[in-house]
Amino acid sequence: MKLRELCASVVIYLGFVGALTAHHSFVAEFDESKPIRLTGVVTKVEWQNPHVWFYADIKDASGKVTNWGFSGGAPGQLMRRGITKSVIQPGMTIQVDGYRARDGSNNASGGRVTFPDGRMVFTAGSEDKVPNQGQDKK
Repeated sequence: MKLRELCASVVIYLGFVGALTAHHSFVAEFDESKPIRLTGVVTKVEWQNPHVWFYADIKDASGKVTNWGFSGGAPGQLMRRGITKSVIQPGMTIQVDGYRARDGSNNASGGRVTFPDGRMVFTAGSEDKVPNQGQDKK
């Protein structure tokens, strides 16, 4: 009987560890001390679980263009807020407020997206930190 309980405990533990490694937390992937505000043209949108990702070509002061990836919330979370697949589309110009990836790559959390007409959508996941409007920019 004790062997059966031990085996059950190991299975439960491994399942828990597997679930944690499958979905990384905001603080594990993004650096709250490195807020960013970037403006560019959307190149691609991946609307799938566990997170929506959207990509934009960002031009720096010298004119060099770099493609950045932005992680948003899960599709279900965004749809409950009224954000559908059609809200962010390739070719649109957007401004993204978020936090840079800890690994220094050209990835960031996509907490808030602002369109040229001033409309804003909050694309962060429910567990993500959302930048303060105009206060956390870099």
